[in-house]
Amino acid sequence: MSILIKHGTIVTAVDEFVGDVLIEGEKITAVGANLEGKADKIIDASGKYILPGGIDQHVHYSFDFKGERVRGFETSNAAVAGGTTTVIEFVNQEQGKGIAETIANYDQKEVAPYAMADYSFHGVICDPRDEVFAEIPTLPEKGISTVKLFMAYKGLPFHSDDEAIFKALRASKEAGVTVMVHAENADVIDALQKDCLREGNTTPYYHAVSRPPLVEIEATERAINLAKMADAPIYIVHVTAKEVMETVRGAYSQGVPVYGETCTHYLVLDKEDLARPNFEGAKYVCSPALRTKQDQEALWEAVNKGWLNAVSSDHCGFNWQKQKHMGIDDFTNIPNGSPGVQDRLSVMWTYGVNQGKISKQRLVDLFATTPAKNNGLSEKGHIGVGYDADLVIFDPDHRAVISNEDSLHGVDYNTYEGMKMEGKVESVFLRGKLMVDRGNFIGEEGDGKFIHSKAYGLAYDAKEKRTSNV
Repeated sequence: MSILIKHGTIVTAVDEFVGDVLIEGEKITAVGANLEGKADKIIDASGKYILPGGIDQHVHYSFDFKGERVRGFETSNAAVAGGTTTVIEFVNQEQGKGIAETIANYDQKEVAPYAMADYSFHGVICDPRDEVFAEIPTLPEKGISTVKLFMAYKGLPFHSDDEAIFKALRASKEAGVTVMVHAENADVIDALQKDCLREGNTTPYYHAVSRPPLVEIEATERAINLAKMADAPIYIVHVTAKEVMETVRGAYSQGVPVYGETCTHYLVLDKEDLARPNFEGAKYVCSPALRTKQDQEALWEAVNKGWLNAVSSDHCGFNWQKQKHMGIDDFTNIPNGSPGVQDRLSVMWTYGVNQGKISKQRLVDLFATTPAKNNGLSEKGHIGVGYDADLVIFDPDHRAVISNEDSLHGVDYNTYEGMKMEGKVESVFLRGKLMVDRGNFIGEEGDGKFIHSKAYGLAYDAKEKRTSNV
């Protein structure tokens, strides 16, 4: 089927112009002004923006915390409804099994039958045997080009020590696999948590007290040093604080191939949300912890100037009433994470573009184009001939309030409840198929497909091609 979208304002990471987009089958076959020719369907996008479908490189649909599990890919329609057409899921390696084997089993049973967005995977190393590190160079042939290690969460299966990170970095570099790290000092967090509980400080606010910025700063510095010793690139996920961002920026300016992202909630929420009464603060327990309004401003500057190159959702859908209440008497038992994949574009547009903190082009870059480059998705994240026809028609004039009543996340709260929403996703195409029509999701389970992630993503750009934005 061919579709011609006419008269919309096309926004890419580098350009903005009124024009038309021709879709034939699953691909974009023409982009330009006043495109003529027959099409099976013509859509008038006058007064609307045409954006590339978003790439959310940081989501959790299989995360397990002390026996409780998040909502899975049966809720991935939320991503598409919010303008995100590709999600990249972190899959924790099963003990005694390989990374690729774990991912293949998970895909077959829990993803492929239900996915409503296209998807790819990050492997999470949880069983750091030498055989696992030997497997890393074979991952790209299976469409996996990233692995992640957690420096946080002492005592849990997915915690990794420095030796594991160093071995992963060395094994990855020759294969073009990007190592990602969750950078927090697990030992210090463990000690501070015990201090809080011993003193009777059990409420959600002490999640932030026990995870101060310094635990993130120290771990980020250590991760970068490990990468330098291994002579390998590294990617720091969910940067939260000014000093952490400056650590990444400073190392990059000195020629170290280190990159980082932040997440939507760190741009608009702060640690005082953890102090909300009646255990409402538990809704905002995520790791690393929320910081301050001053950190928010520093992060907006960082994503605007390219010091951090992506904004992800870190979507993690635990219920508040049942699952978050596990920690009603002990904040360390609150499952970490919050839903957000559906709201990423709305938050970035409303509080970024419309408040002059980022341009529309920068939004597209952070929302779609660079996440695709980070993860080797060469046919995603851009409006151009030959790219997948993943497109969003966005109405900038719509005004509403974010509410869980309108959410498809499948949990009992919304992280951004009550915040204003300027603009609305009107239509979404996934590889040419209309998935959202007049704001309503009309796709089906199984519409999404696995997208092979190619090796040598953005973190492997030659050093001589990189310039400092400092």
